[in-house]
Amino acid sequence: MSTEKPTAVRVYLARVRTALGDLPAGEIEEILEDVRPHLAEMETELGAHARVEQLIERLGSPESYAAELRASGGYPPAPAGAEAATAVLAPAKAPSLFAARFALWGLVFCAAGLALFAFAAAVSLDPDRLLGLLLLAPVFALSLIFLFHRGVSAVLELPEVVRTRESVRSWRSNREGDKAVAYLRTLKPAWWVVCAVALIGFGLLLMVRHSYAVLLLPFLIAAAAAVVWAGPKTGSDRRLLWIAVPVSAFVIGGAFGGFGAAIDLITHRTYYPDTTSYSSPSTDTYGNQQLRYGNEDVDNVYAFDAAGKPLTDVYLYDDQGRPLTVTRYGCEQDTGTRSKVGEDNRFPRPQLVQGVQDANGNRDGYNGYLGYCHEETGVPFAAAIPKPVTSAPSAPSSAPAKPTSSAPAKTTSPTSPAPPTR
Repeated sequence: MSTEKPTAVRVYLARVRTALGDLPAGEIEEILEDVRPHLAEMETELGAHARVEQLIERLGSPESYAAELRASGGYPPAPAGAEAATAVLAPAKAPSLFAARFALWGLVFCAAGLALFAFAAAVSLDPDRLLGLLLLAPVFALSLIFLFHRGVSAVLELPEVVRTRESVRSWRSNREGDKAVAYLRTLKPAWWVVCAVALIGFGLLLMVRHSYAVLLLPFLIAAAAAVVWAGPKTGSDRRLLWIAVPVSAFVIGGAFGGFGAAIDLITHRTYYPDTTSYSSPSTDTYGNQQLRYGNEDVDNVYAFDAAGKPLTDVYLYDDQGRPLTVTRYGCEQDTGTRSKVGEDNRFPRPQLVQGVQDANGNRDGYNGYLGYCHEETGVPFAAAIPKPVTSAPSAPSSAPAKPTSSAPAKTTSPTSPAPPTR
């Protein structure tokens, strides 16, 4: 008789086998053969003194894990009362229901916030929109603390999680023969690579529009590496969902935002079939008309008098007396960007100079990360006013002019002239 103490993996697998007891023996062995390598790897990671409670903290109870194996393999749910018949090893310390719920809904809240901020940044191609992520950081940190302190099993046993898993399980069983669903399952490993590529591409796209977005690139690269590592392991360690779910939400939100930006770009441009060029829209984002010279927008107009002196407070009108009203922009000092301050037809306007600066106020350097904006008045160029062209006076003649006779000229016509009219 062997007195060898069973390992945590063997105990866990025994309970999984019991929960799958209604299935044919051959299929049970096939299911267990698929999960043994994952559990063995986890046991090696936990060490020689691994306990069943540690596996439950990562995977949930053996009964809930067996239910997930059923759903992923397309097997019918366990008969009613089967799970209740299995022995349940309660953790040494009962987890707090509040902590479990905070860990769960903190994850959901942060994932939704990441999707929204990524959408806003992508649709406007403005990295400043991502500053809102700082509001999510405390919630996400507390969610992780509760997760690792209490374990993932408490989260998986929450009533709302159980109901969600049952709904997903029922949906999968109803679409057991759906080829589209089966095909999507085969693409699951590739999703993590797609997320990594999308994160890095998102950072490079922001850098094209804003040079200071290079500061985001290391974080996006780190997130890409984390999701490639954690994504395939979420089946064996449910705690890694707190990495995979937020990153996936960020990628999905950014994808929808990029799609919206592309639609906006297409709808606000006019296509000419005879050429390969596009013309800019005739109105700006505020619905005001834009001044144009040829195919280019004119942001400012400078007027000079005949002596070359620049004129100020010039108001422009068209030939029908309508004011040429366009949007007036000014600097927003908090963000270093330009924003609308009004609309009028008065020119010239201050020139807006934008760039980046570092913490010491040095502008446009390689380590600049803070946006700045200031207004410059005056004319940024020297104007050469052409002189008006006048006709030259005729040269005096050297020959004396012949005196004109006061006598009427004789006519050779035999007809007498007509009398004058009164």
